[in-house]
Amino acid sequence: MLTITEENYLKALLHLSARELKNLGVGTNQLAVKLNVRPATVNNMVKKLKDKELVDSEKYGKISLTSKGRSLAVQIIRKHRLWETFLFTKLDFTWDEVHEVAEQLEHIRSEKLIEKLDKFLDYPQYDPHGDEIPSKNGKYKVEVKKTLSDCKPGSVCEIVSVKDNDTDFLQYVGSLGIGINSKVEVINKLNFDGTLSLKIDNNKVSVSQKIAENIYIK
Repeated sequence: MLTITEENYLKALLHLSARELKNLGVGTNQLAVKLNVRPATVNNMVKKLKDKELVDSEKYGKISLTSKGRSLAVQIIRKHRLWETFLFTKLDFTWDEVHEVAEQLEHIRSEKLIEKLDKFLDYPQYDPHGDEIPSKNGKYKVEVKKTLSDCKPGSVCEIVSVKDNDTDFLQYVGSLGIGINSKVEVINKLNFDGTLSLKIDNNKVSVSQKIAENIYIK
C-alpha cells in the first residue's frame, strides 16, 4: 500500500521522464522543483521507493521508474484523467477547475469504482485537456508533442492538448477562444520575443512565447 505522497512522486517521475531524451532518468533537483520540496526530502523518499523496488537510482545520479513503478504511475494518471473527464462532462466543471479536484480523487484505491467510472463515461480516450487516458491494462504511450511556438508564420495547425494544471493559464487561453480541436492560423511571429499573432475563428489575438509553449498542436 502506497501513501499519497509516494503516489505523487511516482506520477511526477513519469511526467518528468517524458521530457527526457532516451529515458536517461530524472535529476534530484528536477524532482524537487516539480514537487516543491527540498532535494534532501527527495533523497529520503527515493530511498523508500527504491526499497519498494519502484525506482532505480545511484548516488548523485539520475532517478528512473522500474517497470513496477511505471505501471503504478500510469494507473494513477489513468484515475486522474478519468475523474477530470467525469467532472467536466457530467458535473459541468470547467476545464480550469477539474485538475485540483482530480488531484484528490486520483488516490481512491477502488479498482471496481474506476472500472465502473470508465464504463459510465463510455471509455473515453482523452481528458478535457486533450491528454490521452491510459487503458485499464496500462497501455500508455508518452509522446513528445509539437507546441504552438514551433509554428511558422503562414501555417495552420490544430490544437490537440494544453497544459492542464495552471488555472490562470487555462482561463486565459479559454478567453482567447482557444480550445481542443481549435484551428489556428499563425499570422506573424516576432523575432524579438517570440510573440505570435494568431487568427482563430476570424478573430485576431496575440500570445506570448511562454503561452505558446504550453499549447500542443498537430
